[in-house]
Amino acid sequence: MSDSWRDGVIREAPAGGVRGTVIKFGGSLFVRPRWADELLSLVSRADGPVSVIVGGGGLVDGLRAIDAASPLPATLTHRLAIDALALTARLAAVATGLQLVSEPGVADAAVLDVPAWLSVGHRLAKLPVGWHVTSDSIAAEVAAASGAVLMLAKSLPPPTTDVDVAAAAGWVDPWFPTAARGVPSIRWAAPEAAG
Repeated sequence: MSDSWRDGVIREAPAGGVRGTVIKFGGSLFVRPRWADELLSLVSRADGPVSVIVGGGGLVDGLRAIDAASPLPATLTHRLAIDALALTARLAAVATGLQLVSEPGVADAAVLDVPAWLSVGHRLAKLPVGWHVTSDSIAAEVAAASGAVLMLAKSLPPPTTDVDVAAAAGWVDPWFPTAARGVPSIRWAAPEAAG
């Protein structure tokens, strides 16, 4: 890992059988001045093919604030939050020069358009509706479906390597332990320094 990242293992895969990497790049990292370079440094060190899933960051936080002030139907806010992931994915693709794709594993390294991926088959219907499901769980679903390593890049390291405890602490969403059951390997990365 580069000097700008700390990293570690949450779950180690058995030898063989892992196909590529899904990097979940937390939306909170967008406020860092060199976030695009930092994302590319993660991509360059991951085993390919690499699919980047970008969190909603401030866009989804704003939607949460609107919903808290004047509650909206859960199905509406759930769909709007997923739609916001298309915007952050496009932003990341443009800023890094990575291709924007609708399926993981179709390029050496690409940003996944989450709403497009979820629109295939019953993927969206399988996802519970509510704020307890975020892009963390969606990234776990993608990694499980593709047999890939999941790298969670977040502002802070996990409080523990136990996914249930990490979910209870708010490091990942409450649905993540369920979504991550089929993920062969889970790693984490966090910036060395704020800023």
